[in-house]
Amino acid sequence: MDFDLRAFVDRLCRFRTTAGEEAVAAEWLCERLAELDFDTYTWDADPELLSDHPSFPDDPNAIDVDGRRSVAGVLALGEADPNGGDEYPTVVLNGHLDVVPADRTVWSSDPYEPVRRNSPDDGNSDDPETLTARGAADMKSAVGACVAAALDVRESVESGAFDADLRIVVEAVAGEEDGGFGAATAALENPYPFDRDAAIVAEPTALRPVVACEGCLMKRLELTGRSAHAAMRWVGEDVLPRFERIRRAFVDLESERSATATHPLYEGFEIPAPVVCGTVEAGSWASTVPSSLTAEFRIGVLPGETVDEVEDQFEQRLAEVVADDPWLREQPPTFERFSVQFEPSEIDADEPIVDAVREGMAVTGVPDADPAAATYGADARHYVEAGIPTVVFGPGSISEAHYPDETIEWDEVERARKAIATAVLEYAGSDADDR
Repeated sequence: MDFDLRAFVDRLCRFRTTAGEEAVAAEWLCERLAELDFDTYTWDADPELLSDHPSFPDDPNAIDVDGRRSVAGVLALGEADPNGGDEYPTVVLNGHLDVVPADRTVWSSDPYEPVRRNSPDDGNSDDPETLTARGAADMKSAVGACVAAALDVRESVESGAFDADLRIVVEAVAGEEDGGFGAATAALENPYPFDRDAAIVAEPTALRPVVACEGCLMKRLELTGRSAHAAMRWVGEDVLPRFERIRRAFVDLESERSATATHPLYEGFEIPAPVVCGTVEAGSWASTVPSSLTAEFRIGVLPGETVDEVEDQFEQRLAEVVADDPWLREQPPTFERFSVQFEPSEIDADEPIVDAVREGMAVTGVPDADPAAATYGADARHYVEAGIPTVVFGPGSISEAHYPDETIEWDEVERARKAIATAVLEYAGSDADDR
């Protein structure tokens, strides 16, 4: 069956796959993979399994898995057995189905109606073809590129252009934006009847191999003051100046950590481990001294660190601020974890799957670049924790992810398709002792 990558990605982008809404898209993709002669697998996130993972809440009831379905298609090529037998290499090509919400008021078009500019149907143009839609860069185009790459490998093997015995798994998982519901479940409880040797997670890296991803600590700060009428604010205890002292202390700690960071792959970043206070709610009325405040922080964790270690640093800095404030000593703030924690991940830049991706880059004409690092987290960490060497490599820029008018240049998608297909063939043809 012919595969139209443009049509495939456009259809996938039309699904509104925000948190908990992945199942309909997963069902469509499963049917499409079956039509393309993949063996298909589906799995739902398992709250009991995830509650034992340090990234997720300890209480299974706090992990909402409704609608969080993941899907995969498997191609067994040459003499490889789709039902097992681990003497043949297996490469996972992973992407996620979920997207972050899109505010229509700040988009120039409907986020879920793909807009193509300068496409072949528009006639000749010197400008690159682009696709704009929620998920265009993060990362439905990459899911399509993985499917297309797998089909290209099958054609190469079946036509005799390349002699290889291997399995390719194309995964589209749920809940990556919320910590990796689908990938963590698959890593902890293998949904396939065979082992996985290596993986490529096709997040947007501008076609550069990423071997180190940051983790993050999510913490919620709560402060208590004393309300008073605004006309007599001096009799109240305003939480805002106290919050600002705490926030400033955390910014100072961020600077100290940046100055002492020793990881070589993060030396080029202006802020290697960013700290952001993403939400603040304070007070109840404009004419009342604010007596309560809730703020949520996202704190970066570098490879080589643990979430627990970084948490201790910020807990200590908070304790120092509290010790200097009589009111906070009497009314101590709470500073608790919330949501999902991301541990950092890293693999050796000399892993065969990294070499294979770099070979794919060379064949595609992508300028060779040394393996890099990212200040964001990705599902790669779940596979690395499971002992599966995983490189992050895909089309598009992370600067487009989560932004209004999210856009990708289509040429990068096609180049990613070719690079990933070449990487799979290169990995399959490498010395078995290297795997």
